[in-house]
Amino acid sequence: MLQLKAIDQYYGGSHTLWDVDMLVPRGSITCLMGRNGMGKTTLLRCVMGLVPARAGEILFDGQDLRTLPAEQRPRLGIGFVPQGREIFSQLSVEENLRIGLPMRKAGKRDIPAPIYEMFPVLKKMLRRRGGDLSGGQQQQLAIGRALVIEPRLLILDEPTEGIQPNIVHEIGDVILRLNREQGLTVLLVEQKLPFARRVASEFRILDKGRLVGGGPIADLTDNLVRQHLTV
Repeated sequence: MLQLKAIDQYYGGSHTLWDVDMLVPRGSITCLMGRNGMGKTTLLRCVMGLVPARAGEILFDGQDLRTLPAEQRPRLGIGFVPQGREIFSQLSVEENLRIGLPMRKAGKRDIPAPIYEMFPVLKKMLRRRGGDLSGGQQQQLAIGRALVIEPRLLILDEPTEGIQPNIVHEIGDVILRLNREQGLTVLLVEQKLPFARRVASEFRILDKGRLVGGGPIADLTDNLVRQHLTV
């Protein structure tokens, strides 16, 4: 579904991604892993068009995303939950959710009911300002906002960061449910190894901007963890 070919990216004179080839298979939950500062967030932002890739191809169902402006990518069916959530703190929960509606297919202007089924707390807090929610509730709101467009690919950047354990488990349940029941393809960056092993079907490892490993999650060995993931 998503294929990256020979992606290079620079910040000023710093070379941050080096000739990255990566496949996210359709129907998979692919976890992008690596220590801090290895280029994981940069790679996701290249996919979404928020930072430019200097070279290479980013193919989504065969279409090169590099030819499209960032605002067109959600219209293709790509939902994105950025690191830090980036909800609108002064807007209500409902207003935050409605922001994604213009990206949906013509004529669909209602928030999909399954979002409230997966995250019942959002329905209870529709009128509350986003900034008044707890960190875990804000993350649920950010995921719900991405799901409003009914994506075919959901990209999440560290969805469990700073979240209480019970909400982490709920988020994992939602990701698995979306994948198993709706066939949603998921690409996520995740630092918590137990969460990755529970949720992911595939893993990819970035080390200093280079892809150094990958395969079925069962192949994530203790040696790979020691070599590329432990601090």
